[in-house]
Amino acid sequence: MLFNARFYYPVLAIFFVDLGLTLDQYAVLNVAWAVSIVAFELPLGAVSDRIGRRPLVVAAGALMIVEMAVMGFAPTGNATLLFAMFLVNRILSGLAEAAASGADEALAYESLLEVGRDSEWPDVLARLQRISAAGFLIAMVVGAAVYDADFLNSALSVVGIEAGLEASMTVRFPVYLTLLLGIGAFVSALGMSEPGTATVKGVVQLRDSVDQIRQAASWIWRTRFILAVILFFLVLDSVVRLFLTLNSSYFRMIGIPAALFGVLGAVFAAVGLFSPTLSRALLHRLAPNQIFAVISALMLVSLGGVAVSRSWYGAIFIVPMAIGFQMLGYFSSQYLNEATASSQRATVLSFKSLAGNLSYGVVGALYAAAFRIAGGGVTPSPGSPEEEAVLGATLVWLPVVLLVVNVPLFLWGRSLPRMQEKPGTPAGGPGA
Repeated sequence: MLFNARFYYPVLAIFFVDLGLTLDQYAVLNVAWAVSIVAFELPLGAVSDRIGRRPLVVAAGALMIVEMAVMGFAPTGNATLLFAMFLVNRILSGLAEAAASGADEALAYESLLEVGRDSEWPDVLARLQRISAAGFLIAMVVGAAVYDADFLNSALSVVGIEAGLEASMTVRFPVYLTLLLGIGAFVSALGMSEPGTATVKGVVQLRDSVDQIRQAASWIWRTRFILAVILFFLVLDSVVRLFLTLNSSYFRMIGIPAALFGVLGAVFAAVGLFSPTLSRALLHRLAPNQIFAVISALMLVSLGGVAVSRSWYGAIFIVPMAIGFQMLGYFSSQYLNEATASSQRATVLSFKSLAGNLSYGVVGALYAAAFRIAGGGVTPSPGSPEEEAVLGATLVWLPVVLLVVNVPLFLWGRSLPRMQEKPGTPAGGPGA
């Protein structure tokens, strides 16, 4: 929760823009973030399976502190230097994500497995999503509120404090608060212990990591059910995540004040308080292909809704998007952990994260190009009517891309026996 609930999320896109970067530079930085994860994801996942999960989780906490410090204290005034500093931030952030990805989930699952309680994993996932949702809810509301200088000054004046804060000061307040969370995440990680079921060698050679990656990749390719789960995840996750990184610009386009961005982010997070109950109820009632069909429908409706909405009611579509996003994380984690052996669990989970982030990077790069082309080869001024017009035009492509890619994937998935079986039924044949 401390690692993922970040106060700057509700204002992520406009945070970069308000500091002096352009939206296409912001898109490039997101690509750099994804590339960083792609570069480190699998090697660190393999290292985690060899030397243990705890060292990687501790490293992720330490890296979060450094990345927040870079973002919080990068100097403005020199656009080139600012971009370079944020590029460093994105690389460190990707490295932190790669270190935590796979290792944190494997650490939790292995801890249950050690005491014979791995059957409780679906309930643990549901509890995790509720706790994370509560953390996100607080982060969304507080993050947007402290970002808005006018709102913050008004709130402080109610209690008799005339702070006279300016936007140039409050723009980084969400980052400073997230830095405190990073310290908390690091301390929390230090308190963890390695499960007895984990393979801990203490030292890992490059050849060991390469062999681990190769074996996991071969197993994923042979186990078509796992391959299908990862493909569904990368297709659905990447397109929706791209919109989530742009949502503050979209909210500003449809006329919602910045102070309310946090409220909308809180609504997105609040869905996580009850969607785990829905996911838990559907787990043994629907087959995986039906689950992914439901998630796909929710995301297509939500992305289609925001693509055609030019007024405040477009914000309504964040609700089905949030439900689908939460369900995607829940079921992909459940299916992969349940089907994967302990010796390669972190590596397989890293493959899932790698696939998602690689796809997100590709989609982000394509969107940055489409944004520039739609603007006539010129980057519009931040917050200008021209920028809003280009944003509105390019958002239409998100549901189109999702539909075009998802339909053939769904048709292929239906041909796999295990994708059609409800949990608890006998496994399919070799093609499963």
